[in-house]
Amino acid sequence: MFGISELAIILVVVIAILAAKRLPELARSAGKSARILKAEARAAKDDDTGTVTGTGTGTGTDGGRV
Repeated sequence: MFGISELAIILVVVIAILAAKRLPELARSAGKSARILKAEARAAKDDDTGTVTGTGTGTGTDGGRV
């Protein structure tokens, strides 16, 4: 009979045939999402490196002492 790897390959081929119309749209969406995620990660990294120094006027639980 068929093993698990053969069934997986058959499933991928069937999905590719049935979803051929939507594959470019899905790939485009995945690429756009990856670009957005990369840009947000870069912005978060830049924000973290830019806010290392503080003003010394904290209002934390230590009474504002720095």
